[in-house]
Amino acid sequence: MKFMIRIGLVASGILLLPWLAIASGADTIELDSETHKQCVKVLRTGLHSDDFWPSIHAAEGLTLGGYGEEVIQFLQPKLNTETDDQRRCGIARELVRAGDRQYARILLGILAGSETHGHVHAAESLYKVVEIGDGVAMRNAFERDGNTQLKLMAAGALGRCGNAEAMAYLRQSVRNDDPEVRRIAAWILGRIGARTDISTLKKQLHRSDEKLLRAYTQHSLAALGDTDGREALAANLTDTDPAIRTYAATFAGDARAVEVVDTLTNMLDDSHPDAAIRAAQSLLVLSSPAPADSAEEVSQLLYRATESTPRYTEGSILALNNGELLFAVTEFQDTTSDFAKARIVGRRSSDGGRTWSEKYVLQENTGGMNVMSATLRRLPNNSIVMFYLQKNSHSDLRLYERSSNNEAATFGEPVRVTCDDGYHVVNNDRITVLKSGRLLAPAASTPDVQKINHFVSHCYISDDNGITWHNGQGHVDAERRGAMEPEVIELNDGRILMLIRTQFGYIGKSYSKDFGETWSEMTSLGVRGPEAPATVRRIPSTGDLLLIWNNCYSEGADHGGKRTPLTAAISRDEGQSWTVVGDLEIDPQKTFSYTSLTFVRDRAVMSYWESGPAPGQLSCRFRSLPVAWFYKDRE
Repeated sequence: MKFMIRIGLVASGILLLPWLAIASGADTIELDSETHKQCVKVLRTGLHSDDFWPSIHAAEGLTLGGYGEEVIQFLQPKLNTETDDQRRCGIARELVRAGDRQYARILLGILAGSETHGHVHAAESLYKVVEIGDGVAMRNAFERDGNTQLKLMAAGALGRCGNAEAMAYLRQSVRNDDPEVRRIAAWILGRIGARTDISTLKKQLHRSDEKLLRAYTQHSLAALGDTDGREALAANLTDTDPAIRTYAATFAGDARAVEVVDTLTNMLDDSHPDAAIRAAQSLLVLSSPAPADSAEEVSQLLYRATESTPRYTEGSILALNNGELLFAVTEFQDTTSDFAKARIVGRRSSDGGRTWSEKYVLQENTGGMNVMSATLRRLPNNSIVMFYLQKNSHSDLRLYERSSNNEAATFGEPVRVTCDDGYHVVNNDRITVLKSGRLLAPAASTPDVQKINHFVSHCYISDDNGITWHNGQGHVDAERRGAMEPEVIELNDGRILMLIRTQFGYIGKSYSKDFGETWSEMTSLGVRGPEAPATVRRIPSTGDLLLIWNNCYSEGADHGGKRTPLTAAISRDEGQSWTVVGDLEIDPQKTFSYTSLTFVRDRAVMSYWESGPAPGQLSCRFRSLPVAWFYKDRE
């Protein structure tokens, strides 16, 4: 078999030897066409075999080798006829991995269901494809005692998505007296742990003479970059035990072990079909670029203001079922005024926001002045809805929605949400979907923004996936300009918390006990802030609330002070208290505001305006951080 290690380092004109190249970061090979064809043949044969789990493993290998569409076409019909929950987990998992992430709902449904037969498989599958939904079912699985395997798999899924407590449990479990607990914990840490775990894992090797348990630990060490672990993995590829060979072949790809390529190639003819399948998988993995570092921070000024389009603001981001991100934003023309001509444009990314498509129009200007303030939401029926404001005059601002049943490729006719006259401000990225399926559109309303300019906050409500809407019975008021730019979130006790922009130097709050119909009198959240909006979401992996706002206030200054810094805080007690965890932006010469925030797999994905590049202009930044960033001082 011919292969070449891709090396980025040449010394004195001499190409470095493979083992030296590995130490220098060369972890990718180029397979010759014959070996590549053989890998694909092994995987396709496995996919069509009658042995269920090796077939599922072959599906994984094909997806990792770039044949996801083939996997989807093969597995989709099987899901419709399979009745066993464990097998349904395997099929759904590989459909998600192959690029159709809507099937994560099946895994989450099995995990949350009363039938326990598929619980462990569901948690393991969700861990493998980095999906936890809203986190409720996974957190419940982790918090329950009585099924240690389920708790470990749930810890893996939550830890991978930023839960430090779950990671601590896994690290503690590596020291457990039960060898099965140690095996599972080591297996998980090999993929989501850190080099600091190497020492602890090595100490466990002497605790068992059982070869398979030792192999699991050795392979995890290899994946974490330990030299001894890599040597053990290489030896295990030729072990007489087919299970050990299979697990070693699986982890060879995770460890980027390019030094074992010849052995993996020989294993394509292994008498144990699953070992051959895993060898083929790892060869294809090693011939592909290494995955991005999960700790990577992605940040770019994606929508940059120009002379003709001097303002890009009020955006929203949504994860599509094919794994892409759709980023909608308001594009203003000629001036930066709230009343300038504007439309909604979008861009897509298939690599987590590192690169993007060209922009295209999502919503043309149909208003007397503009359309603005986009919100993208996936509803319980799996449709996507784009909400936006249509501004006709200083006394006529309406919220509309348009639905899509083809993953935002096209949108249907507009439906009016704000069913009464007036000027109704609904900020970008604001629509909230309650556990019941009820939709809340928080609005700040005034009869005329120019003549009256005093707002009350309330919610428009839909109980039929946005087909019809009604105005809630109550509202929140405040002195001066009133209660402005509300944000709402559902609390664990069923109440709805509303955050309110005020002119008092703090974020206001109000509660609803009837799911958004009526509201309590506004009081302070206990967090200082200028006259600017605040954004709050629940972190799926921990259940904590995450607040993003401008952590400043200057009494007497315009709008209570400049909108910088942009700060994040965590609440572990449902908003009763807040702990600042870090500043997202600190430049005192710029302003940052109108944040959108969503969680995609293990990351917090957001947008916000950033002043510049020229004076008076406003651009829109894309930002993606690992959820662990918000807990970096606690882990």
